[in-house]
Amino acid sequence: MATGTRAVTNELQEILLKYGKDRTQLLPILVEINNYFGHIDSNSIIEVSRYTGVPIGEIHGVITFYSFLGQKKRGKFVIRLCRTISCDIAGKEQIVRVLEKELGIRFGETTEDGMFSLEYTNCIGMCNNPPAMLINDKAYGGLTPERVVEILDSFKLSEYQDMFGYGGVK
Repeated sequence: MATGTRAVTNELQEILLKYGKDRTQLLPILVEINNYFGHIDSNSIIEVSRYTGVPIGEIHGVITFYSFLGQKKRGKFVIRLCRTISCDIAGKEQIVRVLEKELGIRFGETTEDGMFSLEYTNCIGMCNNPPAMLINDKAYGGLTPERVVEILDSFKLSEYQDMFGYGGVK
């Protein structure tokens, strides 16, 4: 266990050294930690605070302000559904039902296999094509229940192919 902890500490140190101690680099530091580890745990927050001199409370405030940062481990594919009025009017609730049914989880949860997490987010800038969602950094608009199933199936298929190769055997 000490080896795993040491590896995390080494990776965290590399990230901190890359950006330096300038407090203006706090957001890029947190983004890189989040992307590398899948979340920002309390030990990372303490280390960032020690290194940069930014108070823990301020770091926590940044993490909770930005929806793409989190202290909880998320799935490989984070699905963020827009919850603004234009998406509500365009049928967001149908999309909620399809996502929860297809993945077998509710919003705020992650699938048991660690593949998908469901979250709500504020406007993603696709009010001209609602309802809309992000899967990691890719945006999807004009969603219908059928299209959501197709999108999820494509992610499941690509993951299966990554795990086993195109012939089903690795």
